[in-house]
Amino acid sequence: MVDRGASALSLPDDWPAHPDPIMALNRMGSFDWDLDTALMYMDAQALAVFDMSPQEYDGHPQTLGTRVPPADAHGLDTMVSQALKDGSANYGAYFRVRHRDGSLWWTHTQGYIHRDETGRPRRILGIVRDATHELSESAARREQAAEDRARRQQTSVVQITTAALAHARTVQDVIDVLESTQGITHLGATSLVMGLLEAGRVRLVAAGPEDSYVPGTRVTRLDEPYPMNEVVRTLVPHFIESPQEFAESYPLLWPNITDLKITSAAYLPLIVQARPIGAIGLLYNDRRGFSAEERNVLVALGSSIAQSLQRAMFFEQEKDLAQGLQQAMLPRSIPSVPGADLAVRYRSAALGRDIGGDWYDLIPLPGGRVGAVIGDVQGHDTHAAAVMGQLRIVLRAYAAEGHTPATVMARASVFLHELDTDRFATCLYAEADLSTGVVQVVRAGHIDPMLRHTDGTCRRLPVEGGLPLGLSAEFGGLTYPVDTVELDPGQTLLLYTDGLVEQPGIDLDEGMRTLRELVRSGPDDVRALADRLIDVAEERGGDDDVALLLLRRRGPTRQTGGRLQQHVAPGDPEALREARHMIRAAVHAWGAGDRADEIELVADELITNALMHTEGAAVVTLRALTGGADRRLRVEVEDSSSALPRRREAGESGVSGRGLLLVDLLTDGWGVEARGGGKCLWCEFAVPERD
Repeated sequence: MVDRGASALSLPDDWPAHPDPIMALNRMGSFDWDLDTALMYMDAQALAVFDMSPQEYDGHPQTLGTRVPPADAHGLDTMVSQALKDGSANYGAYFRVRHRDGSLWWTHTQGYIHRDETGRPRRILGIVRDATHELSESAARREQAAEDRARRQQTSVVQITTAALAHARTVQDVIDVLESTQGITHLGATSLVMGLLEAGRVRLVAAGPEDSYVPGTRVTRLDEPYPMNEVVRTLVPHFIESPQEFAESYPLLWPNITDLKITSAAYLPLIVQARPIGAIGLLYNDRRGFSAEERNVLVALGSSIAQSLQRAMFFEQEKDLAQGLQQAMLPRSIPSVPGADLAVRYRSAALGRDIGGDWYDLIPLPGGRVGAVIGDVQGHDTHAAAVMGQLRIVLRAYAAEGHTPATVMARASVFLHELDTDRFATCLYAEADLSTGVVQVVRAGHIDPMLRHTDGTCRRLPVEGGLPLGLSAEFGGLTYPVDTVELDPGQTLLLYTDGLVEQPGIDLDEGMRTLRELVRSGPDDVRALADRLIDVAEERGGDDDVALLLLRRRGPTRQTGGRLQQHVAPGDPEALREARHMIRAAVHAWGAGDRADEIELVADELITNALMHTEGAAVVTLRALTGGADRRLRVEVEDSSSALPRRREAGESGVSGRGLLLVDLLTDGWGVEARGGGKCLWCEFAVPERD
């Protein structure tokens, strides 16, 4: 214990003893000084040391300073400031307090300085006690030297326990601290019981030694004859000094706990802001009775425990509220999508109300397509969760309106910028055509997705990206490039937030390698694989949320039995002839000769229109689709223009205007879809199964 103030303020030789022998008994109280807010909580015992009532105290240390002589106040302030600056863990000092009748009383304070991980002091937890009788006579000081050492030892236990309680986040954390070897057992207690006040009843949260639970005491009414219920009702500690007193005071309880060999007990009300929140009982089997000093120490400790419990209860309530808000922002269910196996998972970081803005979403789209979204709003608070909910809604709306993936991302960025918030968001949007396996991916500052092959191998998909949502609108970078990948039957696309791969002290590449190995060795079923990944994230902990979306393309819904592709540049007749030759050869090879003329005619019409009405090249893809109700051949023609084709009336000469009419008459299905910065016009032909 660092006792800096004892040498600075010495007792005058002629200092008289206080005339009142009852008031001369040491009184002790506790305080909790929040250095961030500059507010100091003082319990009733501590305020009594300053001869001040709770109604007179407004939480500011300056109010207490009106009771301290200027010289003593200056010395105390200097000593505390030095302890905060030089990294001391604690301090102690004597100073005088002037009571309302004008008399000066000696007071002693001890404080424990709680610092954060950077070493910055955040709180001071400690005690104040009346020291007038202790310092009034030198002879008494010598005679009480041994008692002072014992008192300091007990006070040290209070400080150690209080310091440990400062880290408790939950009610169970508080109980664990008290039951540990560094906790209440240092005061000689064999075990403890604890109950919390809930709706006029006391609910037992710590039941003492193992197998010592008394049936019927889990939840009890306040008027039932149990010691914790009594101290909650009266707000007065009850010290039981012998087995006989215990048996006489609580005849219903005593027969059930005689095997514990209890010789004495201390039951303390847990009071915060003059209201009870519960009670604690300390059980002893090697002592009888309590001295006045021991009672003071236990009462001070009870006040500290009550404050820690109140903080833990607020923390748990705020955590439940925050998690409920965040869960409400996420989709309540994921729709089933024909042709795909899906799994989503979410892990919330254990940070109380400091929640994140991670989210996932799955959007069914026309034509058998599906949009998959993963994103993360900057920050860890309820504002981030609220922004996340709004972004999720607008992304879903823009995608459902039929906009291209790049347009969906750009509009979402403008929306976030116009919210007039200081937050930005990373996001990845993947639009998949499950009949063909074509997936268009747009990335806004988000981490790259991964692709798991049918043999279990996994690789990162490098996607050219743009600025995060909000920033791209602010800095005029709304152009989002679109990457196209093909998802074969059995392959799985993995979308996730950075909490899955980022760890303190480990670079991103190492985190990605770890994730690839987990995916490679994981189960084939996407739900089981998602469970494994989120379990690993849970075991690892961390201060960031994790959102995860897995999409596995199933084989039976339109397996690709074959695929051919040809690039046709404008003004290249040779490439056009090769494309026609490819189509003719493939149609006959795949057993669709009966419809060869129709397929060649429609394909030629689509290619010609792409070359005539756009300034770029055309990409022709021919696929054989199997596994559905029938076998189909699919022709796709991609170009770089985002302008959609439209039907026109044929001119008087009849030379043009019949293209789409021809496509509609000869095909069994056709359509147009956005594909990167351009579009893809496709058509399908039903053909008989081959022998």
